[in-house]
Order: sequence, then C-alpha cells, then structure tokens
Amino acid sequence: MELFYSWIGIHYIEVIATILGIVGVIYEIKQHVLVWPLGIITALLYIYVYFQARFYADMLLQVYYVPISIYGWWFWIYGRKRETYKEEKVVPVKRAGKKLILYLSLITILGTFLMALFLKEFTDSPVPLGDGFTTAGGFVATWMLARKIIEHWLLWIIVDATSMLLYIYKGLYPTTILFLVYTVMAFIGYFEWKKTLSVHQ
Repeated sequence: MELFYSWIGIHYIEVIATILGIVGVIYEIKQHVLVWPLGIITALLYIYVYFQARFYADMLLQVYYVPISIYGWWFWIYGRKRETYKEEKVVPVKRAGKKLILYLSLITILGTFLMALFLKEFTDSPVPLGDGFTTAGGFVATWMLARKIIEHWLLWIIVDATSMLLYIYKGLYPTTILFLVYTVMAFIGYFEWKKTLSVHQ
C-alpha cells in the first residue's frame, strides 16, 4: 500500500488528468457542452505529462486542444441551432460525406508523415511514427467533434487504440487505462450519436 501511495504521489497529475478525461468523454457522448471546459483543463494537465514522457507530438496536440476546445465550446452554443434534442435546441449531428472524408484522410496521412519526420530529426521521441499518427489523427478528430461530425468517433477508435499501445510501451499506465476506456467509449459514442442522427435526418 505504501508503494501505491508513493506512486500516486509521483503521478498525481496524470491520475487527475485521466479522471477528468473519462468524465469529459461521458459529456461528449451526451453532447453536453461541458465536454469543452473539461477538455481544456485535461489538455493543460497533459501538456506537462507528455513533456515529462518525451511524447512531444502528443504534447503539441494538447496545446492544439486548448484553442479548438474554445472554438468547439463557442460553436456548440452559438452555431446553427435548428434541431431539438432532449428538449434543447442544439447543433445537429451530421455525416462528413465522401468528399470531406477523402480530404480529412489525406490530411491525416500527410500530417502523420510530416510530424514523424519532424520528431525523428529534431527530437528524441522514442516512437516518431506512432506519435505522429496519434497527433495528426487527434487534430482531425477534434475538429470533426467541434463540428459535430459523427465519423469523428470512428477515427478516435483507431487513434485511441494506437495511443494505448504507445502508452503501454512508455509505462504511462493510468493513461493506458484512460485510452482503453476512450476506445470502448468511442464505440458507445458512435452508436449514441447515430441515434440522434436518425432523428435529425
């Protein structure tokens, strides 16, 4: 037990970020605007965690999460409100469409390789390709979330599962648990959002 408390004392920031991250995904599934302020706090905590772990691309992703969360927060409140969901006027869930999926796929692939090249040349990242993919995928998925595009859940399933493997490799076990939960919740989130999609369309 003493070892456990000692470990918590060292990793308490990661533990707090893990708990807030899980709560944030619950609000995301519910399409509740609190997902965004929770996301900002979680991102700020993970900037520190990833810097310590030398996951520089993931750290950069957390930096990006702050302004995109502010944008998502604004869009979910002040964006187009023309559908009723749970007795509230909300921005409706929508599909990306084939053309947008193609563009976003190309951005993710290009972003992965550019980020991996940067990490390999200019940092001591132990997994530049994996780190590059999770970062590029996270950039795209979070923008899709801000616009309430349902396919963001499918991208998160892939990104979260990949992240989980990277964190096992790096020994970030609370974050590994977080991303296992994220992966499962992304499946749940997709089907929950799909119910509202069928109502709106």
